[in-house]
Amino acid sequence: MTRRIEVGPVLVGIAGILLLVSVFLEWYEPRTTAWDAFEVFDLALAALAVAVIATAAGMLLPDSAVLERRWLPVIAALVAVIVVSQLLDAPRGIDGDPDTGAWLALGAAVLLAAGTLLSLGRVSFALTVEGRADGRRRVSAVDARTDPTTSEVPATKVTEPVKDEPAAVRAEPR
Repeated sequence: MTRRIEVGPVLVGIAGILLLVSVFLEWYEPRTTAWDAFEVFDLALAALAVAVIATAAGMLLPDSAVLERRWLPVIAALVAVIVVSQLLDAPRGIDGDPDTGAWLALGAAVLLAAGTLLSLGRVSFALTVEGRADGRRRVSAVDARTDPTTSEVPATKVTEPVKDEPAAVRAEPR
């Protein structure tokens, strides 16, 4: 059984999860999460993260499509604008430097942009997952090896060399 998994939707799903996690982490020093720092952007980022995850799930499992993939560029642009604007200009009353949550959100925005390009572009990368083959292929060089459980060497008889015969053909099994 062969299953082909596109890399673009996987990146989009990972980006959505990272974005959702970043909202709960500290965005600014000291101990200021997105929920504490923002008035509306925290809800917008959480809603966009859920939309990204739902879109990725719809691309990976077409039967469960909630949002179409054509909305991904708009969502990716919104996420990038919100995150970059908050990194460049912190909200009022925040004097600390950006912390883990803000940088994770920026990484999620970049990953979301890359996943969107791979999902909508003409070039795609995919992972092919295959099951094991039914039987073992027999190879004479492998079959002539010693058996590790009995440490017996397969018996061979040596024949007289023929003038133009390669050396590998001279030994014949009994």
